[in-house]
Amino acid sequence: MKKIIFTLSFVFATMMVAKAQTAATATPLVSTSLAEMTFETETHDFGTIDYSGNGTYEFKFKNTGKEPLIITDAKGSCGCTVPTYPKNVPIKPGESEVIKVTYDTKRAGNFTKTVTIHSNAKTPEKVITIKGKVDPAPTEEAFPTGGKKDDGATPLEKH
Repeated sequence: MKKIIFTLSFVFATMMVAKAQTAATATPLVSTSLAEMTFETETHDFGTIDYSGNGTYEFKFKNTGKEPLIITDAKGSCGCTVPTYPKNVPIKPGESEVIKVTYDTKRAGNFTKTVTIHSNAKTPEKVITIKGKVDPAPTEEAFPTGGKKDDGATPLEKH
């Protein structure tokens, strides 16, 4: 009889734990905040940029919600992409702000990078994207060993 009670207790406890885990994972991870971040554009294509050129773009957004919006963090997908954002400053409903994203253009080639923004908005995690191509670094012309380039403007000396 003791074995039956122990077995039933074990089965009951296992079912309760499984039910609790199912209930915990079924809860959506959506904020109940009424702040909302709406961007004019979520992707910016730089096109082709000169090596060491201007790799900065300002993403404009507006709080289209009904509560103040607070951005708690913004991180680039790598060290070559650096976001600057209004830190822990409430953005009132209807107000606009910018998140400035700078890409290190001393890296030649195609790129697609993201910035992940965390806030108290209804959608607490937002991703914006930059992309483009950085031209190769300019190459220096080869100079003769004398250090001067023969551009044809200087006549040769006669001996």
